[in-house]
Amino acid sequence: MQFEHKLISGKLIKRYKRFLADVKLEDGTEVTAHCPNSGRMTQCQGEDWHVLLSPANNPKRKLKYTWELVHNGKCWICVNTQRANEVAYEAVSENKISELNGYEKIDRERKYGKNSRIDILLSNPGELCYVEVKSVTLTHNSKFSFPDAPTERGRKHLDELMEMKKQGHRAVMLFVVMRSDGKGFEAAAHIDPKYADKLDLAQKAGVEVLVYGTTICETGISIK
Repeated sequence: MQFEHKLISGKLIKRYKRFLADVKLEDGTEVTAHCPNSGRMTQCQGEDWHVLLSPANNPKRKLKYTWELVHNGKCWICVNTQRANEVAYEAVSENKISELNGYEKIDRERKYGKNSRIDILLSNPGELCYVEVKSVTLTHNSKFSFPDAPTERGRKHLDELMEMKKQGHRAVMLFVVMRSDGKGFEAAAHIDPKYADKLDLAQKAGVEVLVYGTTICETGISIK
């Protein structure tokens, strides 16, 4: 996945109200950018950390920038949670996730379950595979970990996947790790024990859990 435009460099001043971030650009200008991440981002918002912003395509949009990446001194971290879905869709389309190869059709954001939308729906005649995608930006004890805040919505998605499995379909929980300074993966039971328990229950019910890393640079992100 390549960024649509060249990213704009700056230093983080602060993130606040969850969806706002003040950034000082290289020319000294201070701007407010949209932060497309509802999590706590506890490891992604150090003062004066190097950040990269994308310019908004819509000239009528109030905030002219979107916060995409932050560097913690070790690696780039993608804070835009929407990018995980784009990276996953591209990887599946290009057969880069071996467990999800072999399907004739791939759709995105299809309605299913109880008022939900599945991130990726794979299908063959008489066969469906539901893939939910989550962006991982947290580490704990040197392992990548999810979620970074209690998530009722995340638990709901696991319930939906278990129901699809119960109906005889294939169901997959795909975690896309958007940083590179850890090893291994675990549910963040120290943050949301209910999610950790639900993920364990989902696995026991037949929901497949996949974890893939990414390569992140100033021009794009790809599955590795």
